[in-house]
Amino acid sequence: MQITDQLPRIFQANLARLFERVIQPAMEALPVHSSLESGEAATMDQFLDRAAAQVDNYTANEAAKAFTLTLAAIFERQLSIWARALHLDSAMDMPKARGFQDFLALCAQRAGIDVEQGELGADLSEMFKVANVVRHGEGSSCEKLKAIAPALWDDAANDYHDLLAGPPIPSEHLRIRMNDLVRYIRATTRFWGLADPLPMAVIDPPYRGEAKGGEIT
Repeated sequence: MQITDQLPRIFQANLARLFERVIQPAMEALPVHSSLESGEAATMDQFLDRAAAQVDNYTANEAAKAFTLTLAAIFERQLSIWARALHLDSAMDMPKARGFQDFLALCAQRAGIDVEQGELGADLSEMFKVANVVRHGEGSSCEKLKAIAPALWDDAANDYHDLLAGPPIPSEHLRIRMNDLVRYIRATTRFWGLADPLPMAVIDPPYRGEAKGGEIT
């Protein structure tokens, strides 16, 4: 058995453990309020409670963005490792740019996965663009993300207020929720399941809705 055949299963299990043991428990432990009250407060305690709720929701959003960045970085590193292993095993040409999209295309081609069609490729591309926006803020990635995933912005929502003073900055109003993290972990683990050539590959990871389900082993 070649190491290249074992890597997709190892990568899938590592992502699953990170999500189930770190990301999901951390997100579920953070307080989130369905709506934020505004207007003149009747008492100082009421004002402080409202401020605390605003900070709670802001913190949960920042945590979700940070976890998206983590997932994207790990997945990109996994793609790079597998692409290099494939290159050594079969003398495949390595991508010149050696970035996320190049590694994804090379690995998908080897595994026979069409990432240009369906939710899988769309969610992987969205995750990576979110990671870029989290890293760099305003720029081309933010503009592209708003074009392909406008639902990640909701200026009319009453459960989130940016803590920055002054005119709103689009990248700071990017909203990542638990269901988005579920989509990203499902996409990354499903990719490796589809790439897994070994018997009993998990091609339908148990991540739905609020990310309930057993651990992938």
